[in-house]
Amino acid sequence: MQDHHKQVPVRPLARLGGRPEFTAAVRYRNGGRELFHIRNASDMKDARSVVLDELDNVQSVMIALRG
Repeated sequence: MQDHHKQVPVRPLARLGGRPEFTAAVRYRNGGRELFHIRNASDMKDARSVVLDELDNVQSVMIALRG
């Protein structure tokens, strides 16, 4: 009889010493919305600043750590 093992998906390890990556969900005042990947921010506060500095007419922003 053969042994059957369940295959468990493996999540890649986070980059050691690398900068974190963030996803920003943006809703505009006109009702439009977009998703952005932010790679050049050091933390969540910095990621929010990057988004607000680059975009106009933003109603709300949600930032999440990718990974």
